[in-house]
Amino acid sequence: MASNWRGVFPAITSQFHADQSQNIEGTLQHLEQLIEAGIHGVIFLGTVGENCSHEYSEKLELLKAAVAHVKGRIPVLSGVAEYTTALAARYAKDAEQCGVNGLMVLPGMVYKSDARETITHFRTVARATPLPIMCYNNPVSYGVDITPAMFAELSDEPTLAAIKESSENVRRISDLRNLVGDRYTIFAGVDDLVLESVMLGAEGWVSGLVNSFPAENRLLWDLAEAGKWLEAREVYRWYMPLLHLDTHVKLVQYIKLANAECGFGTETVRAPRLPIEGTEREHVLGIIRQAIATRPVSTR
Repeated sequence: MASNWRGVFPAITSQFHADQSQNIEGTLQHLEQLIEAGIHGVIFLGTVGENCSHEYSEKLELLKAAVAHVKGRIPVLSGVAEYTTALAARYAKDAEQCGVNGLMVLPGMVYKSDARETITHFRTVARATPLPIMCYNNPVSYGVDITPAMFAELSDEPTLAAIKESSENVRRISDLRNLVGDRYTIFAGVDDLVLESVMLGAEGWVSGLVNSFPAENRLLWDLAEAGKWLEAREVYRWYMPLLHLDTHVKLVQYIKLANAECGFGTETVRAPRLPIEGTEREHVLGIIRQAIATRPVSTR
């Protein structure tokens, strides 16, 4: 199944009530704010969406609600982050039944698979469903690297449609294009490398900070896509202190704190994550509030 995925796809946060129970209504309210700001697609249950902090049944409940809410206006994808290949394949089938338009598949969680094991994992999940798949390559966070050579080997799987490239090595984009041409749609997966990634040929951006600054995020994307590099650079420099928050181990807490400051939900996370406090909190709030005070455009 082909995809025409392009543009900004938020890795949307999952909202929780104060008791850490799932708040689907709050998540959908946030989603609607992002749609109104002009996102091109959305990914539920990625890292920022706290995939592994959800019960299996909660994930499916959220996806069904999201699909019903979106009504086909934008593509809806689900992250696939399970401990075993069999469970990832099962989840892929169940997500398809929920009506999603595609999947963002991670390697198996916890175990650091070698190249042969990683390729087998992605092939198995790809063959479990006809849905188009974005392969999430994040060796920094998950310890498994899907190299350009491995993507070349996987190129015979027709449903592997896109790559979220989060290796923090923008050379990978050129290496992928040189090796496999336009076989995959490449998405920038690291917020504070997005402008460099677009210049090198990325056609999409899986963003975290878009959750909190959707209008400014769209402005940067539109300038970059139009090749207005000097104007894009100025917005990028304003945005950079915020974008750095996306590369920290506490990116979920930081982004949710930004959400709360910008009126896009609460900062509640599920344990073992806890809201940040003390000097760390004041430091991050300072970054967020400085950005709000100097933002290049007004939010909608």
